[in-house]
Amino acid sequence: MKISLFDLAKSLMSVPSTSGEEEAVGFFLRDYLESLGWTVELQAVSENQNNVIAYLNETPRVWFSTHMDTVPPFIAPTEDEEKIYGRGSCDAKGIIAAQITAAELLRKEGIEDIGLLYTVEEERASTGAKAANLHPLAAKCEYMINGEPTDNDLATGSKGSFRLKIKTSGKAAHSAYPEMGDSAIETLLDILNEIRNTEFPSDDFFGDTTVNVGTIGGGVALNVVPPKAEAGLLIRLTTKREPIQKALENIVRGRAEIEVLSCSEPVRMLEVDGFKQKVVRFTTDIPHLPNWGQPLLLGPGSILVAHTKDEFVLKKDLEDVVELYVNLVKKLLATNNTNSTNS
Repeated sequence: MKISLFDLAKSLMSVPSTSGEEEAVGFFLRDYLESLGWTVELQAVSENQNNVIAYLNETPRVWFSTHMDTVPPFIAPTEDEEKIYGRGSCDAKGIIAAQITAAELLRKEGIEDIGLLYTVEEERASTGAKAANLHPLAAKCEYMINGEPTDNDLATGSKGSFRLKIKTSGKAAHSAYPEMGDSAIETLLDILNEIRNTEFPSDDFFGDTTVNVGTIGGGVALNVVPPKAEAGLLIRLTTKREPIQKALENIVRGRAEIEVLSCSEPVRMLEVDGFKQKVVRFTTDIPHLPNWGQPLLLGPGSILVAHTKDEFVLKKDLEDVVELYVNLVKKLLATNNTNSTNS
C-alpha cells in the first residue's frame, strides 16, 4: 500500500538511524519498496549496515540518491499545518520520501528507467557511498540526482571537506615550575592562532576556504604542565587538498603531527536550464560516487536548520520538490547530449 508523502516522511523519521545504526530504516525501505514492486537489494557495508538499492528494470539511467543516517540525537517527528519537525525532516528522510513519491509518479507515466540509492554513514565518512561506488549497477547510471537541503535550488557546485587533527606533544612538569616542562597546549594554541590568521586560497566559483576548529582538548590536571593536546579541524575546501595541506605543514613547522581523517574535494555538478541554481558550501556523498554518472544536487529544506534541535521542512517544499524531481528526470531522459542541458 502506498504511503502519502507526508506520512512516508514521518514514518521514516520515526525509525532512529543515527550514523552506524541504520539497519532498521534500511529494512523499512526494503519492505516498503518491495511492496510497491521494486527490485530491492541490500548492499552490506558492515555487519549491521546496508545500502538500499532499488530499480524497476534492467536499464536504470537516472538514479535518485541520498543518505539514511542522521546526526544525533534522535528527535521524533511532529507537525503543524505548515511544517514537519524532527530529526531527518530535511536531512534527509523528507528527501527520501519526496524521491520515492516522484519515482512512483514517473512510473505511473510509464517511465521506469530510474533507480533509488540510499546510503549509510554519510554524516561521518560516507562509507556507504564508497561501497556503493563499487556496485556494478553504477555502470548503467547516466545521471545521479543526489538529495540534500538546497532550498529546492539546483546546486551546481559544492565545497569539499578536509577533516584532520593537529596533535602536539610536550613535557609534563609541576605547574609551580613551568620552566621544567613544555606545554603541549600552549604550542597548540600558537599553531591554531597562526591558522586563524592565515588567508587560505579562494576560488571564483566556489568562494572562500573556511576553517572550523571543532574540538580541542588536552592536559592532565590544573597543576600539571600539559604533555599532550590536540584539536580537530574541518576545512571547507574550494581548491584541491594539496595546497591547503602544504600551507598547514608550513604553519606547523614540525611542532605537531597532522593526522588526516578524511577528505572530499570540491565538485561541480550539472547545470540544467529552467531551474534556480546556486553553489552550496557543504559536501555530500557525491565525491565518493564518481562511477554513478553525471551528478546533480537538489533537495527541500534549509541546510541552516539541518543538524539543529529545531530541524524542520516545509510541507510545501516537499510537494514542490516532487514536481521538480519529476521534471528533472524527464529532462535528463529526453536528452542524449549532456551539453544540451548545460546553461
